[in-house]
Amino acid sequence: MSRNYKGIPINTTLNTHERVFNTITKDVNAKIADIPSGQGAFIKRLKDNGYKNITAIDIENIMEIDHEDFVIGDMTKKLPFPDDHLNCIICIDGIEHISKQFDFVEEVNRILVNDGEFIISTPNISSIRSRFKWLMTGHHHKCNSPLDENNPTPLHHIGMISFPEIRYLLHTKGFRVIKVSTNRIKPISWLYAVFVPFIYLSTLFVYWRTAKKDGTQQINREVFKSMFTKSILFGETIIVKAIKLSG
Repeated sequence: MSRNYKGIPINTTLNTHERVFNTITKDVNAKIADIPSGQGAFIKRLKDNGYKNITAIDIENIMEIDHEDFVIGDMTKKLPFPDDHLNCIICIDGIEHISKQFDFVEEVNRILVNDGEFIISTPNISSIRSRFKWLMTGHHHKCNSPLDENNPTPLHHIGMISFPEIRYLLHTKGFRVIKVSTNRIKPISWLYAVFVPFIYLSTLFVYWRTAKKDGTQQINREVFKSMFTKSILFGETIIVKAIKLSG
């Protein structure tokens, strides 16, 4: 476990790059984009594993590796690609930094081919530990104190997002979630397991009541099942893999 990959900083939680890499379908000829690409640690990992068609995208070029395919791109604006162009888009700890999350996902859908992969990692605010922190302080995991409003920066976590919100975002913009995992479960997180029975019963009651009223039984069952996996209950970072639906 390391905070760098071959000397290049990894600006995310431990194991996240490894787990995201293992989530990608192994096709070294696939057209892949990494946004935001940062210093290029994940780009370097892809190149070292034989991937050939890799585009790095970020709002400025701070790459610490030689990479010929870098594109200036803003996650809140139109991206410089034609429709149905890429096979896979990877967004490691980027979505929580933007306000126009629906616009970004819609743009990703536009430039992915049908059945193309969209992989997102973001701090897991659906974990029991993060929920308890919110109860005690009003701040979630990885956003522990007020943001510096005098010095706004793209590094700020302005759009922390829960798993049900991620799923809604994806499923309403032409994607289907097919896998949910995490980077790791820290030992301290297991201490919160004592709350699971109470959370289970409370969530079951609320989901049952709203499903009966809104006719969302199938959706609520699927989300409920996901919310009580180890990855979401106890994971530090959530990693979601979705595919673009045809049509």
